Amino acid sequence: MWIKKIVCLSLLMCTLSLTNAQNMKLGLLVYNGGGDWYANPTALKNLAAFCNKNLKTTFDLQEARVEVGSAELFNYPILFATGHGRIAFSTAEADNLRQYLISGGFLHIDDNYGMDQYVRPALKSVFPELELREIPFGHPIYRQQFTFSQGVPKIHEHDKRPPRAYGLIYKGRLVCLYTTETDLNDGWEDPEVHNDSPSKRAEALRMGANIVSYAFMGE
Repeated sequence: MWIKKIVCLSLLMCTLSLTNAQNMKLGLLVYNGGGDWYANPTALKNLAAFCNKNLKTTFDLQEARVEVGSAELFNYPILFATGHGRIAFSTAEADNLRQYLISGGFLHIDDNYGMDQYVRPALKSVFPELELREIPFGHPIYRQQFTFSQGVPKIHEHDKRPPRAYGLIYKGRLVCLYTTETDLNDGWEDPEVHNDSPSKRAEALRMGANIVSYAFMGE
């Protein structure tokens, strides 16, 4: 198992640059707990297409669906998770995800509304020593290809709360970005799914491209 992880890790580290994103797939995290990890079926193919156009990547438009406990995790430099309900990791899954993240991987979790009470303890099982910290507006993730001077954009309204972005920082590196009260994934979906305005979809996709760029390039 560990030999396989070392091989996968080598591949992961070799691909951590935008210029090397040749026919690579964005990873969709398949998690347990009962939540709908499959909530936004058109989101990642649109984000991949947007990145290909604006970041000059060549992502495959079909995302890879990757289970939390699988060694396949290490084949994908960036993973996305979303949904409306419960997300939970077993001890083995938490350990696998931790090894992936501390080895150079990146995870973006977007609360589609209803995940917050479950995301926090799930992440605590992965990094018990870390606390989620709010990402300041001056963070490099907001100043990649596109600038977001007020932080993560608001795409959908639920409870009249401002959008928030939190992160887990491991040894000085942002390894997990958690966004809530924003619904970025909804904004990435096909236009007819949520009938978002072109400007809102553009905001969501630009922020998504920034996340991808940061995951590959860092600061």
